[in-house]
Amino acid sequence: QVQLVESGGGLVQAGGSLRLSCAASGRTFSSYTMAWFRQAPGKEREFVAGITWSSWSSDWTYYGDSVKGRFSISRDNAKNTVFLQMNSLKPEDTAVYYCAAEDSGGRVPSSRYAYDYWGQGTQVTVSS
Repeated sequence: QVQLVESGGGLVQAGGSLRLSCAASGRTFSSYTMAWFRQAPGKEREFVAGITWSSWSSDWTYYGDSVKGRFSISRDNAKNTVFLQMNSLKPEDTAVYYCAAEDSGGRVPSSRYAYDYWGQGTQVTVSS
């Protein structure tokens, strides 16, 4: 069982930055694929970014088209924490952001249904 707790959300002006954190329980954190999704009112939950491990290279990351070049995902395995650095924020980034985990490793699914564990979410609001 994995428990995920997000933090770092808040209100920011357009063009600003926020850093989200997701603290995970579990002894095999480093083998999990970790991801961030977001959901705005009335919209489907959207893949934002994901990070996984590989035996042949450093962590592999993958981003949704709407955040490429602005958001960056990283992880600290020693602290069982994954981060989402969000820069150049836009009003359309306003949503509840969720941390998710799945234990296959070696891939970063963009479908929400591939993930087994979810945090409670943290609100990000970007004002214009």
